[in-house]
Formats: sequence, structure tokens, C-alpha cells
Amino acid sequence: MQTTTLSFENMHNHGELLANVFRARRKSFIEQNKWDLPEAMGMEYDQYDTPASRWVAVHHLGKVYAGIRLTPTTARCGIYSYMIRDAQRGLLDSIPTNLLYEEAPVAPHIWESSRIFVDHDTPARIRRTVHAHLVIEMTKAARDLGATQVLGLIPANWPRWTRRCGVEAVAAGPVLEIDGIRNQVVSIDLSDKMH
Repeated sequence: MQTTTLSFENMHNHGELLANVFRARRKSFIEQNKWDLPEAMGMEYDQYDTPASRWVAVHHLGKVYAGIRLTPTTARCGIYSYMIRDAQRGLLDSIPTNLLYEEAPVAPHIWESSRIFVDHDTPARIRRTVHAHLVIEMTKAARDLGATQVLGLIPANWPRWTRRCGVEAVAAGPVLEIDGIRNQVVSIDLSDKMH
């Protein structure tokens, strides 16, 4: 099993991996969760998949088991910035505006993690390993990008797995049901991960 952080700068070194991440996202979000999201050529994408973002993939022999998108909170693309902030600003119909306790931050040391998924077909015997690889690579990638904090809108059962993965996260917003799934914004402190 491998973990790779992809960018527009390095995606040419990894063959179909980025396309496979978008295909796995389509399977997870459109097919399984039944979310109404943009898609093309069997891939899910949105306005935040820009050169400013990075994509973390846990994969083996072309099969993508899990992924996360990282986007700087300083990103700008037309009227959009990053998903959590844009939801709070009322730009996204599918996510409530009250998802944060405070105003969404904009700072070079804070990144957003979004489009987090673990493929439903991932065998139970390796699921914990996949989670661990995903969190470790996300943490490493974010730190390499200068982040000391990551905000993520994730399933509300996060306390169960963050402790197992050695991640220090705190609730940054209320638990909300979005498209039938209980979610919550969390803030992950990476300051102790500075090596």
C-alpha cells in the first residue's frame, strides 16, 4: 500500500492516479452517497479542484482506497475560496451556513481538508491501516505546505478514529445532518507535528 500527495506540478509522475482519485470520489459521493455533484468522464470534481489544491491518495496497484483534498484557506477562484468558508458565506446550497462556531479563517498556515473518503469496498481487515495512512500522509502534506492547522468537514463519528490515528482534533462547529449524513467541522492542530 502506498500514499501519495498529488499536485498539478507532480501529477504527470503518477500516471492515472489523480484521475483514479476523481473516479473513486465519484463512486463514493455520487454513486453511494447519492450526492448531486458535478461529474464528467466517470469522475467527480468541483470548483475547489484547482492548482492551489493537493490530493492525498492511499492506493495499491491502481486501486484508490481513500483520499483527501487539501486546499489553502487563502485560495481564490472567481467568487470561491474554500468549501467551508464558502458554505458559511451562503455560496453553497448543499451545506448549511451555520457549520462553524466562528468566522471561517483565511491564513497561510491554515488549510482545509475536504472530499474525504474511504472506498466502501475497502476490506475490513485493512480499513484501519488505510485510515492511518490517510491521516499520516494528510498531516505530512499539510505540514510540508506550512500548515499548523487543518479545518475539515467530516463525519461526526470523528472522535472514534482521530484518537486511534494520533490526531488532535476539536469541534469547530455543531453536528449537522447534510444529505443524510451527520457531519461536523473539526480543527486539527498540527503544531506539535513540526519536525
